[in-house]
Amino acid sequence: RYITDVLGPYFRFVPVCPEVEVGMPIPREAVGLIGDIDSPRMVGEKSGTDWTEKMHKYIATRVKQLEKDNLSGYILKKDSPSCGMKRVKVYSEHRAERKGQGMYAAALMKHFPLMPVEEEGRLNDARLRDNFIVRVFAYNRLRELFKERFSRKAIVDFHTANKYLLLAHSPGHYKEMGQLVAAVAKISPTEFKKRYSELFMAGLKMRSTTKKNVNVLHHILGFLKKELSADDKKYILQQIDDYQNYLVPLVVPLTLIKHYVYKYDIEYIKNQVYLNPHPKELMLRNHV
Repeated sequence: RYITDVLGPYFRFVPVCPEVEVGMPIPREAVGLIGDIDSPRMVGEKSGTDWTEKMHKYIATRVKQLEKDNLSGYILKKDSPSCGMKRVKVYSEHRAERKGQGMYAAALMKHFPLMPVEEEGRLNDARLRDNFIVRVFAYNRLRELFKERFSRKAIVDFHTANKYLLLAHSPGHYKEMGQLVAAVAKISPTEFKKRYSELFMAGLKMRSTTKKNVNVLHHILGFLKKELSADDKKYILQQIDDYQNYLVPLVVPLTLIKHYVYKYDIEYIKNQVYLNPHPKELMLRNHV
C-alpha cells in the first residue's frame, strides 16, 4: 500500500513479473533455485520442470528493454527465486540451504550497477525507506546532469548543491568527490562521468545517521549566526539536542532552520538539496 498509495503520485511504475513473462502458467507451481549459488537452476518444486534456459534468455532481453524506460529505481520482491535481492534460498543437490540472489535481480543489478534497488519488505524500515527514496531522486538528478554535454560550471554547481546531503551520508565520499571535481579539466569527460557517478551513488548508499545529521545541522546553523537572536539560537540548539537524544524526528530542527534560512534569504543554503531531497508530502523525515 505504501508503494502504490504514497509513492504512486510521484513515480511512473513499470510492472515486471519474470515468471509470468517467461511463460509460466497462472496459477503456477512454486519454483526454487538449485545448484551453484552463483549460477543456480530454476526448477519447479513438484514437476521438476527446468526453467533455467528460458529464464536466462528472457532476462537478457528484458533488462535491455528496461533501458528505454529511463528507470530511476527498482523495488524487488522479497525471497522470490527470480526477484529476491538477497537471502534467497538456493539449495544444493543434497538439499542444503544457502543464501543467494534471485536470477532476475542479480542480472538487473549487474546491468544497472548505480540504480537504487531495494526490496519491498525493507521499505517498512524508516531509515532504509528514506535512504532508498533519497537515492532515487538523486539518481534522477545525476542522470539529468550527464544527459548531454556537461560544463565545469554545471559540475561545480551540482556538487555544491549536494554538499550537505553527501555529508549527511558519507563525508569521506564527499571529500574524494571534491578532489575529483577539482581535477575535472585534467580528466576525459567519459572517465569523469563514470568516476563521479560511482562515488556519488556509493556515498548516498551509506546510511545517514543521527550523528552525521547533527553535524550538518550545526554547519547550516553557522550561516545564520549573524541573523539569529540569542534566544532563537538557543531554541534551535535545544531542538537539535532533542533530535540527537531521539526525542524528536529530524523534521523538527530541520523545519525550524529552514524557516530562518528562507526568512533571511541565505542563498547558499536555500540551494542545498539536503533541505528538500524528496517531496515533503512523503513525510520521510518525520520518522528518522
